[in-house]
Amino acid sequence: MEYCAHCGEETREAGGHAACGAALQMEPPRFCGHCRRRMVVQVTPRGWTARCVEHGLLTNA
Repeated sequence: MEYCAHCGEETREAGGHAACGAALQMEPPRFCGHCRRRMVVQVTPRGWTARCVEHGLLTNA
């Protein structure tokens, strides 16, 4: 099962989270898409990092 990285809800149908997808273009993910845990997010002038306790580090920098 996959989860929305913005709101943490299940992503069952394609396009069901269009508003969340648009928000993720401008801000970092807040929830892990694999396990739905809230991630530790750090925003810097050059980008962001997000860390899940189970699945590790995501980054755009």
